[in-house]
Amino acid sequence: MADVVVLGQVGRDLVLRVGALPEAGGSAVVTERREVLGGKGANQAVTLAQLGVPVALVGVVGTDGPGAEALAQAAADGIDVSAVRRRRGATTALLVDVVADGGARRLLEDVPDAVRLTPEDVAAAADQLAAAQLVILQLQQPAAAVRAALDRVPAGAVVVADGAPADAATRAAVLARADVVRADTAEAAPLTAREPTGPEELAEAAGELLTAGPRVVAIGAGEAGDLVSWRAGPRLGVAAEELEVDPEWADGEVLVPLLGGPPADPTGAGDAYVATLAATLLGGGAPEDAAWAASAAACLTVAHAGGRPDLSPEAVRRVVRRARAY
Repeated sequence: MADVVVLGQVGRDLVLRVGALPEAGGSAVVTERREVLGGKGANQAVTLAQLGVPVALVGVVGTDGPGAEALAQAAADGIDVSAVRRRRGATTALLVDVVADGGARRLLEDVPDAVRLTPEDVAAAADQLAAAQLVILQLQQPAAAVRAALDRVPAGAVVVADGAPADAATRAAVLARADVVRADTAEAAPLTAREPTGPEELAEAAGELLTAGPRVVAIGAGEAGDLVSWRAGPRLGVAAEELEVDPEWADGEVLVPLLGGPPADPTGAGDAYVATLAATLLGGGAPEDAAWAASAAACLTVAHAGGRPDLSPEAVRRVVRRARAY
């Protein structure tokens, strides 16, 4: 069984390179067409596999050709796909990104309801969940599936929540169980009933979320970078009676700036960030080290078109050493 289980979207990502980004409603000449494994769940699982973490994916694809191709690519990437269900008659999710020298844009995100997770899909992955040390939940999935997953995660497993559920009951359930919460500024608003804009508001929002239950909160702060806050206690996954407070886990906060130059394609940055944050914490890393590693992984991912991560532990360490100047 895998150390980490990721529940989320699996699909195909069609990347179109053009000479220049078209105006709204316009067209452009396509100079390159590339289709890769995509979707938030798949991207996070790929990141974990590239970082050397055994990972299983829980998601849904269709019984169409693209679904078979997505599963074959995920397996080739070293991901356990035994808990990815093939829904008869369903069309596999399709994401279309258009990339040009002047930037990138998500042109289409077609995710039919039939390839979203259901409680039954989660139940079929019960063995994977029961053996997991860490579970990543994409909160863009239906609330019933999210709650079903929370019910099946073992008490000792670390739960990483990515995003914000649409309904208040699921938000409360997630905050009561999650150890790590990652959100962008827009997602932080429904989680905290406030709209954080500047650094002070972000810090207040993070503090509110920590009070609700999580041990680590990471909020995307736009061009300012990423704010990561944590509260004191043992390392994640260590029983409190074994170590009351880890010295590296005293209450803290760090704002990590965006690393690297202008992105070639911002697609996939958040997925690489979440997965690397989780992998570093699972490996016993301190929250501040995890924050820097996550930002480094995002920086490496946006340096090329398509959103697919192309990472290694050493590449992440190099970026961190350069950014932190040691």
